Amino acid sequence: MGSDLRETLSEYRRCGRAILATNFYNAETLLAVLRAACALGSPVILQTSPSTIEYLGLKVAVGLARAGRDELGVQAWLHLDHARDVGMVRRCIEAGYDSVMIDASDKDFETNVRLTREVMALAQGRGVLVEAELGYIPKLGEREAQQFEMTSPEQAERFVRETGVDLLAVAIGNAHGFYKQTPQLDLERLRAIGERVDAFLVLHGASGIPDEQWREAVRRGIVKVNFATEIKDTFMAGLRTAVQQSDSIDIRQVFPPAMQAVTELVKQKMRLCLGQEALPPAAK
Repeated sequence: MGSDLRETLSEYRRCGRAILATNFYNAETLLAVLRAACALGSPVILQTSPSTIEYLGLKVAVGLARAGRDELGVQAWLHLDHARDVGMVRRCIEAGYDSVMIDASDKDFETNVRLTREVMALAQGRGVLVEAELGYIPKLGEREAQQFEMTSPEQAERFVRETGVDLLAVAIGNAHGFYKQTPQLDLERLRAIGERVDAFLVLHGASGIPDEQWREAVRRGIVKVNFATEIKDTFMAGLRTAVQQSDSIDIRQVFPPAMQAVTELVKQKMRLCLGQEALPPAAK
C-alpha cells in the first residue's frame, strides 16, 4: 500500500517529521491504532514484541495486522520489536515483516556489531529494514539499577559504518515504561549523532516524554518514535471502567470505550510526530 518503508522514512526525515510506531497486543489495540491513523491520514508502523508473538502466534499476528491495514485502508508496516534471538528474527522475516529489530544493546560493542551484521545478512535482498540499539535504554524495572548508558556519537558512527544498519535506536535519556521523574532528553547528543550517521534515528520509551521534548527530538532527526506503555495503560483503564459500569457478558460492549480512548491517545501522539498542534477537546 503506497510507497515502501524506506522511501517514507526518507521523505519524513526530509520534512522534519516522524512515523509513530505503536505496539499492539490483540485485535482491539490493533484496530484502535489503525482507526487513529485512518482519521489523520497518517502512516503507522505496527509493532509486535516477541512476547506478543508468543501470545498471539506469528501467523495470527501477521494476519491481524494485514487484515486490519487493508480493511481501513491505512498505510502501515509490520515491525518486530526488541528481538534478542536471531532465530525469532529469521521467522519474522520469512513471515513477511517489513522491518525487524535485533536488540543486543546489553552486549559489548563487538557482539552487538556481530549480531546486527548477522541479521543484516538475513534481511539482504528481501526488502526488510533492520533496526539495532546502541547505548542502553533501560527496560522496565531497571531505572534504580543505574543502567543508563548514553549513545556516543563516535560509537554510533562506527557502529553504522561496520554494520550498515538501517535504523538506530539511541539512548539519550529515554527509558522504557513510565518515568518516575520528568525525563530530560539530551537533545544536543541527538543532534551530534544525527550529524555523524545516515541511519534513520529511533526514539524508544516515548510514553511520558513531554510534548515539547518529543517535538524537538523529531526536529533534530528522530524519524521513528516507539510508543507502547501508555497504550496498554489507557486500554486497561478504559476496560476496567467499562466492566465496572456494565453487567453485560458481551465483550463487544465493554471493549469499545477502551478502544476509543486508545484511538484518541494515538491521534495525539501522531500529531506530535507530524508537527501538528493538538486539537481542542471539542474538535477531537
